[in-house]
Amino acid sequence: MARKIDKELLLAWRKHCEAVQTATDFRPLETLEEKRKRIRHLLGDYAAFVRYYFPHYTWDADRERHVASAPFHVKAAKKILRECNLKAAWIWHRAGAKSVNLGIMTPMWLMAQSWLPETHTREINVMVLVGKSEESAKTLLGDLQAELQYNQRYIEDFGVQYNQGSWEDGNFVTAQGVAFFARGRGQSPRGLRYRNNRPDYVLMDDLDDDELVLNPNRVDKMTRWVKEALFGALDGGRGRFMMVGNLIGKHSILSCFAESGTVHVSRVNVYDAKGNISWADKWTHEEIQAMEAFMGYRAFQREMMNNPITDGAIFRRDWIRWTKALPLHKYEDIVLYIDPSFKSTSANDYKAAMMWGRTGTSLHKLRAFLRQCTVLELVRWCYDLYEETRAKGAAVKFYIEANFMQDLLLDEFRVEGDIRGYQLPITGDKRKKPDKAQRIEQVSPLWERGVVYYALDQQEDPDMQRSIEQTLAFERGSRVHDDGPDADEGAIYKLQGASRSARYAPLFGGGSSKDRMTY
Repeated sequence: MARKIDKELLLAWRKHCEAVQTATDFRPLETLEEKRKRIRHLLGDYAAFVRYYFPHYTWDADRERHVASAPFHVKAAKKILRECNLKAAWIWHRAGAKSVNLGIMTPMWLMAQSWLPETHTREINVMVLVGKSEESAKTLLGDLQAELQYNQRYIEDFGVQYNQGSWEDGNFVTAQGVAFFARGRGQSPRGLRYRNNRPDYVLMDDLDDDELVLNPNRVDKMTRWVKEALFGALDGGRGRFMMVGNLIGKHSILSCFAESGTVHVSRVNVYDAKGNISWADKWTHEEIQAMEAFMGYRAFQREMMNNPITDGAIFRRDWIRWTKALPLHKYEDIVLYIDPSFKSTSANDYKAAMMWGRTGTSLHKLRAFLRQCTVLELVRWCYDLYEETRAKGAAVKFYIEANFMQDLLLDEFRVEGDIRGYQLPITGDKRKKPDKAQRIEQVSPLWERGVVYYALDQQEDPDMQRSIEQTLAFERGSRVHDDGPDADEGAIYKLQGASRSARYAPLFGGGSSKDRMTY
């Protein structure tokens, strides 16, 4: 016997149904011809369909306006409508309306297509919603049933929908004979059908969780279940077989499914490759930046950028040591190394400037600048730091990669210098640098052996915390930002001078001995 939903969840569902009915109760005064013209337009325009039939989902109370569907919502819906036999992985960031669009709005858009006289077949006969548990799947099914049973605009245009069954029991049927089922991850789908129809729209929603992705054996087992038992519920592979979620682990059910042959993959991060917000009608850059500031670098990368990061792959958290910084004039040498990412076209790259001091055999990280910002903001920070350290009697050596020198000095740095009445004394780093990942890896023993310390008075500084997060997140071959660790390596290289504490031998070309560098 199916387990019943608890009373609080049932009460919440009934309140949701009331909200759906209230929000969709208004319907336009129109002639029959106007109504037909409107419906035909909505069936051909997914964004307009969503805006008309789901005002309770699109309304933004804080801004008192409706939020338009994102371009990736529309693109996905069109592809699903166009291809009745489709295997797809929709890898979208958190809060990207994955479940609502692909589990409610798109199915209802497909179902409504049968209203068109030229449509000869139904797009959906049996839909299966699969969640990480049976309860979560039933909750998803409940949201869909609420729309089909209480959405007055949809009912007005396409007739009474609900017939019998309930999401509480994990299944219901519409008046037109379309069946809906809920199943939990790993639950047997064998024999799943309604009358003579087998499932033809299967949506797996957020099957991964934090615990599962830490166990490769469980991931592999669930992936086999998806490809064997669940996929076998379709009629010989016919139908739409889709998974939606965001990447919370490098080895996950979603990643394994997406890597399968013939699977269409839609990957949407909160920022696109050019630094634009993927759902610009919903969020501003300031809101996304505030979100990242609260979540932290690694959590933001995983949840909003589909970039799961392994903590401590190269650098370990217990290697982060704090100490009270010396007065600046007592350090034997102080270096600020700047990595402006000036020539990058991606607005979400980080601009970095790291200040390090050397005292004896210890290296102290004294200040950090690591932000997604304009070059001008970085330039002003560097000038302010120069004036601050000069006032404290410290002589800081400023370095920047030589290939940035000419453009920067002719532009932002020179303009700011003209305003302040002097030019910042920056030296170009002309070193022929080996592979970035190799350079960063090779300084990690300094952290491990307790040579590196962080200034205690900077413990709460957001830039310093962000730089630590990037350091801990660094891993060869990953897509994490490494602007902070890269600038750290540059500063350490300059501080260490001729007495290097570690050695590596990167190879260039044929790898002759003259190309080997000592570190």
